[in-house]
Amino acid sequence: MAQISVIGKNGGRSIDLDLPEVNPHVLHEVVTWQLAGRRRGTASTKTRAQVSKTGKKMYSQKGTGNARHGDRSVPTFVGGGVAFGPKPRSYSYTLPRKVRQLGLAMALADRQRDGKLLAVDGFGLDGKTKGFVAWAAQNGLDGSERVLVVTDDEATRRAARNVAWATVLPVAGLNVYDILRHERLVIDAVALEPAQEEVISEGVAQ
Repeated sequence: MAQISVIGKNGGRSIDLDLPEVNPHVLHEVVTWQLAGRRRGTASTKTRAQVSKTGKKMYSQKGTGNARHGDRSVPTFVGGGVAFGPKPRSYSYTLPRKVRQLGLAMALADRQRDGKLLAVDGFGLDGKTKGFVAWAAQNGLDGSERVLVVTDDEATRRAARNVAWATVLPVAGLNVYDILRHERLVIDAVALEPAQEEVISEGVAQ
């Protein structure tokens, strides 16, 4: 059972969170699934029916001394169609919901284990970037590490969105890939409450 201290205007308490042991294989599975869903899959080649070539037979079937050929659109010739080339497709696939939830819990556990998880209840910011930078400095965030700020507080999101070393997401958008590609995680304390676990787990699909 992990104890996470809560800071902020309404802080001064701790949250008991049952976090699993970190399994790199599970994290890899979830990140691969996420990135596969983000692939555009727009690669496309033309088949022999789609290239701009005449369909006329190149020369007589017999008597020329050359190999037998039909039209010039076949893959054999330069400028012809492509055999078995890529076509627009979706790379997404289904990953069991329990695996997605486990992956998110492990990502949170990884940041908590390293002391890189900061739970906040009440940022008390006015939406100004200067205010967020000052708040971050007071809480050990000096810009030397990339920070993921996950909050539904509109003023805080507006204040942090122009900071180069910070990425801002709503609580519903919390996902494994973004957690792992940032060194620190700053998150609304309410999102870590046991009653909110179901809400967080849906964010893995982002």
